[in-house]
Parts: sequence; structure tokens; C-alpha cells
Amino acid sequence: MTENTTQAGATPNPERIKKRTGLGGALDRLLATPAGNILIAFLIIQFLCITAGLLYPDDFRYLSSSNIAIMLKAIPTLGILALGVGMLMISGEFDLSVGSIYAFTAVVCSIVIASGLTAWIAAPLLIAAGAAISMANGVVSLRFALPSFIVSLGAMLFWKGMIFFVHGAQAIRFEGSDGFRNLMAGRIGPLEMPFVWFFLLAFVFHLVLRHHSFGNHIFAVGGDRNAATANGVNPVKVKLVCFALAGSCAAFSGIISAARVGSVTPAQGGGLELQAIAACVIGGVALAGGRGSMIGVFLGSVLIYTIQDVLLLMRAPGFYLDIFVGALIVLAAIANQLVGGKGTR
Repeated sequence: MTENTTQAGATPNPERIKKRTGLGGALDRLLATPAGNILIAFLIIQFLCITAGLLYPDDFRYLSSSNIAIMLKAIPTLGILALGVGMLMISGEFDLSVGSIYAFTAVVCSIVIASGLTAWIAAPLLIAAGAAISMANGVVSLRFALPSFIVSLGAMLFWKGMIFFVHGAQAIRFEGSDGFRNLMAGRIGPLEMPFVWFFLLAFVFHLVLRHHSFGNHIFAVGGDRNAATANGVNPVKVKLVCFALAGSCAAFSGIISAARVGSVTPAQGGGLELQAIAACVIGGVALAGGRGSMIGVFLGSVLIYTIQDVLLLMRAPGFYLDIFVGALIVLAAIANQLVGGKGTR
């Protein structure tokens, strides 16, 4: 019998029981999950913001109805896009062109609606086009064994240029019907529709990752492609589906934003791809793939915009956001590395 084996009838070590069942053990298990660190950071920041809002309601209007409404409208712009990027990153790939897809599909959708095509047809077609553009990046990357980071970097510049080629540098109005705009960017009671879409997509993606075999395949190909192949998983198929999800989420986010604002500018979407990656990393998605959660991506997106909102309320310079987000990315990457070997998916 080895020294690690507990003999029958032996009294268990009380310290081991305490560690396993106590509050400290629960905290350790929470920190070991992909979304554990971001959940704790999110709760702390929300507690501080709510406290400051209650103590100084006139100077720090965080809890005002207008500020909450603005947040519920604005968060999904990044959040929906980040959900698709998160699924792709868990599979072990990147797509830097999602910001350009976001703007390009919104511009083209506005153009075809202005030409007479109903938004109910134009929007699904452009969402499918976004999926096709991102899948093309995946095909090139996987077919020629090129890093998806490099392939999508080229695609980002290409489609950014295509926006100006198609429409020039001027803004274009989004003229969808009232029913379509209400569905995309209206309200249901106190809830803003963009946030409802964001929440629903996060919930569906969470179910896919945790309770569907395809979610297991995503984790498998992101964690160890050779092992996944040996177990009968087709890595190319899984990755291409994830590319399609990233592109379709980018297009959907762009169309929702256009419906909400009522217009689209060619420069719209600039930098969103990096913010989406930041939201994923802050939310516990491993840069190397194979680890992450949609809950973490959801919280990461909300946290980034919360920081931006706080800075605006405090009238701080805009570049402070880059400072805070940059620091969060590094800290989150370090935390992910520390818990990577101990955490669960």
C-alpha cells in the first residue's frame, strides 16, 4: 500500500476536509475556472461603482436610468462580436478581420436596403456574407498551413479598403423598416434589444460549449489537434464552423449597431477586433486555445465597457481606457497561465 492510499477505517485528515469543503476551497475552485478571475474582478468593480453612485449620485451618475440605458445599448456592439471571436479562439485560431467585416457588411446592407431590398432579406444575406468572408480566411489558413493571425491580418486590410471602394468615405443612412429596427435595436419593457440579443447568443453559445458534443470538439481541437484527430474529430470542419461563427457574429453586431444609430460610417469598427480579443483574454480564454467560457467572454465585454463608462463619467481622457485595458490584458494573461494547468474547461 502506498503512502497516498487511505486505509479502510482510517480517520480522514481534518485539514484536507477543511480545504476541500471550506470557503477557501470554494474560492480556489472558482479561481481555477476560466471565468473565475473575471467574475471576482467584475463583482468588485460593480460594487465600487454602485457604492460611488449611491454616495455621489449627482457627480457620479452610474446608476442613472439614462446611463444604464446607454450601457445596455452599447455593450452588445463589442459583446456580440467577442462571442464569435471567443469560440474561434477556444478552437485555437484568430480572425483579425472581424472589425472590417463588422463595418463592411453594415455598409453593404445599408446600400442594398436603400436600393429597394427589404431589410428582412438584406440582413440575413449579409450575415451569411460575413460568415463566408471569415470562413475564407480559415480555408486559406488551414489549406496552406499559415497562421490565421497573418491571414486574417491581410483580410482585415483588404476588407477595410473594400469599404471605401464600395461606398467612399461618406456615412450612409440605414433605412430599415420600423419593425426591423425595433427588433434589432428597440426595447422590450426596460430591456434594450441589443442587450437581449447579446444575452441570448451568450446563453446559446454557452450551451453549445458545455452541453453539446460540438463544444467538446472545439475544446479538443484547440487543446491538442493531433489527439482530437486520433479520437475521430475533424479539426478542419470544427475550425471552419468557428470561423463562420466569428464572421456571422461580426456582421450581426454591425447590423444591430447600424439599426440602433441609424447610419453607418466607413471607419466604424476600427479597433473592435483588438477589443474583442481583449474581452476574451480578460474573460479567461487561453491564447493558445482549448480553454475558455462564454460566461467569461460575456463578463469581459461588460467589464471593458464599464471601465470606459466610468472614465467618461469621471471626465477622464479617452486614452486612459487603453491604459486600463492594456493592464487588464497582461494581468488576465498571467492569471490564465497560472491557473491553466489546474483549471477546468
